[in-house]
Amino acid sequence: MDSMTSVLVSDESEVSGKSVVAPSSLRKVRSPIGTRTRLPAEADTGRLFTKQDAASRARRHPMTHRSVGRERGVWRSEEVCLAQLLLQPDAAFACVAQLGELGIVQFRDLNPSVSSFQRKYVNEVRRCDELERKLRYLRREMKNEGIELAELAGSEEAHMTLPGDVIDLDVFSTSPPRLALPNIRLTEPFEKLEKELRESNRNEETLKKNHAELIELKHILRKTQGLFEEMDQRRARFVEGRNSTSSHPDEPPLITTVEDDEAIHSREISLHILKLRFVAGVIQRERLLAFEKLLWRVCRGNAFLRTADIDDDGSNPNSSESADRAVFIIFFQGEQLQIKIRKICESFRAHLHPCPETPQERREMSIEVATRIEDLNKVLAQTQQHKHRVLVAASKNLRMWLTKVLKIKFIYHTLNLFSFDVTQRCLIAEVWCPEAELDLVKQTLKRATNESGCQVPSILHKIETNQTLPTFHRTNKFTRGFQNIVDAYGIANYGEINPAPYIMISFPFLFAVMFGDIGHGVLMLAVALFFILKEKQLETANINNEIFQTFFSGRYVILLMGAFSIYTGFMYNEVFAKGSPYPIGVDPVWNLAETNKLIFLNSMKMKMAVLLGIGQMTFGLILSFYNHKYFKSDLDIKFMFIPQMLFLSCIFIYLCLQIIIKWIFFSWKAGSVFGFSYPGASCAPSLLIGLINMLMMKSRPSGFVSENGESISQCHLNYWYPGQELLEKILVCVAVCCIPVMLFVKPFLQFRRHHKMVRSVHTSRNLTVRINMSADEAEIAGTGSEELAKVHTSQTSHNHSQKEFDPSDVLVNQSIQTIEFILGCISHTASYLRLWALSLAHARKNFIF
Repeated sequence: MDSMTSVLVSDESEVSGKSVVAPSSLRKVRSPIGTRTRLPAEADTGRLFTKQDAASRARRHPMTHRSVGRERGVWRSEEVCLAQLLLQPDAAFACVAQLGELGIVQFRDLNPSVSSFQRKYVNEVRRCDELERKLRYLRREMKNEGIELAELAGSEEAHMTLPGDVIDLDVFSTSPPRLALPNIRLTEPFEKLEKELRESNRNEETLKKNHAELIELKHILRKTQGLFEEMDQRRARFVEGRNSTSSHPDEPPLITTVEDDEAIHSREISLHILKLRFVAGVIQRERLLAFEKLLWRVCRGNAFLRTADIDDDGSNPNSSESADRAVFIIFFQGEQLQIKIRKICESFRAHLHPCPETPQERREMSIEVATRIEDLNKVLAQTQQHKHRVLVAASKNLRMWLTKVLKIKFIYHTLNLFSFDVTQRCLIAEVWCPEAELDLVKQTLKRATNESGCQVPSILHKIETNQTLPTFHRTNKFTRGFQNIVDAYGIANYGEINPAPYIMISFPFLFAVMFGDIGHGVLMLAVALFFILKEKQLETANINNEIFQTFFSGRYVILLMGAFSIYTGFMYNEVFAKGSPYPIGVDPVWNLAETNKLIFLNSMKMKMAVLLGIGQMTFGLILSFYNHKYFKSDLDIKFMFIPQMLFLSCIFIYLCLQIIIKWIFFSWKAGSVFGFSYPGASCAPSLLIGLINMLMMKSRPSGFVSENGESISQCHLNYWYPGQELLEKILVCVAVCCIPVMLFVKPFLQFRRHHKMVRSVHTSRNLTVRINMSADEAEIAGTGSEELAKVHTSQTSHNHSQKEFDPSDVLVNQSIQTIEFILGCISHTASYLRLWALSLAHARKNFIF
């Protein structure tokens, strides 16, 4: 049985009173042998699911205590009893924790009418949720840093939840009764770690933001400095040209017109007299084109824009983001344009930075920015190193903390299922427990009580009940996968035969019938062996991929599927659809027969699928007989099993016998079959059309040839053995008569039995009334009246313990079962034909590819 460490349920933020510490196999659902109808679990029963049976469903099956046999083990569910626990508040936590580690009890909810938010320990559960949230935050930070969690050292017993591990909460003093347990050191480290990490993240985020701004400013200063230097160089060349012209008056001037001279003077005025303003910043490169167009239209061409891409020099840790940005500088005149330009920059999410006007100031700012960037890099590296050290230290204990917090949380969930006695000094619980484990549970309770230091012992005793009993199938790592397959369709009622041991053979074999191939089987076998040989490493790897978990949990199922695929591959003589003749299996020479290949394989695999399917259906029906016999239900044997078996035999088993007889007696050679002259394969009987004619009671001739020796037209539709017409009519009549027997007889007998029981109860009540009419008569009656009163009391209590009998409900339920069985025989037979269809599709696919 899995320990509680493996029973870690996914994150829960709300308080619930449904989670309990319980074995995963205490389930209650109808068996797949009978109806597949499944009902949800009762509201008074909670369960803590394991990973293997998170998808299991539960329902109850009414069963009174009968003198049933003791046959238990693999074939049937183990005997389960209802026990009552009387615990002292001081020892309650330790006892529940130890029972959780044991994992063989299921707690019942004794407070079904109380909301989960109104229970005794709701504040403790909420506090555990808060601690779990902090642990998830730590785990998320470790994942972002690429830090792996350390594995739990030692055995699971070394990490059991002890009373000293309980989180000491202030709310304990206000929760009646108070669990007097020692303090623990978990809350303070969690809060300290979370506070330190959040502060470190805030500081790191601020530093990165400042660092990004400085990097942008550095690029702006570098690019704008180049732009200004280019303008200065052009201006210097212009002034130098003017000076050279004035120093050589004899030479012809470069600018000889008055208009050109005025243009030059106007430029000087615009550069020196008129005060130009500029704005510099950084913008996303993809927005640059739209930014330039809008700027031109809004400013009507009165703004001059220059841009330059940012070159990655490796100084920015977020270099990928910087590479997608560009530096821009806008020259304009006037405050109105400045307001418009700034609004445009804000709308395009451009980052504006101050840029000095003089070269000297720009050089000084560049030096200052470089110094600040270097300092920020050092501080940022130290901050990240400190955060990494904190997370590495926390990773060593995080898995243990998470395990303990989850255990504590579900322990309090379980304590919320308890009730209190009148004095509020004792906790009362009811548990389902396998009878074979009662002594172990008592020893565990005794040990937990002693470890908690409580002087009053905990009491466990069985209680008689007429309530429904849960189904407990003990599984191991090999059988768990097959048990989950059965549970997906329905879980056997208490005491019913468990189909899981049988599908360990039938399920892989039927899979192999569909996908039989030696090559593919070897591949599946190799994958399963890899999972099995590496199962310890893979289990500790904590891989959360859902697809991987599906394959890994079914590794033993895949192992048998691969082994059976190899076996049927030998029968089909297929190795990746290739093969050669050899003594066993299907000779591949049939692949050379273009006309008969598909006919031969179709016929063989289709009939084999029908035989296997009806055989499995018959086997399931036989198992239902043993269930009825085990529960000593003569009514079900006589009026359910026998009519069902007759119905199945008269139609479907009869069809199987015809298939086998046809294989044996009919061949391609002419001869005599059952006294009829058989001309050859063209007159081999058509079983499908023959079955339809049988159900329609359609009359047709007997034999294959006429009296003069000529073949009869459509001879394959005729009767092919003496007395076939009479036999088939009898079989159809018997099958039809079984339907009303299944439908009406059992409800009628149940109603009559209930009516007799009600009459006996009324008779006993009338006798009791006559006895109580006179005290003298009662004294004269003596012990006789006491015995009669006891009989009345027992009958009354038994009557109240039974569910209310409703004839209409019984008839509807019986109608559903009858219709489901009849239609199921037909639909299941058709469903088994997929064995044939998928096998041919698999072979054909291999042949094509």
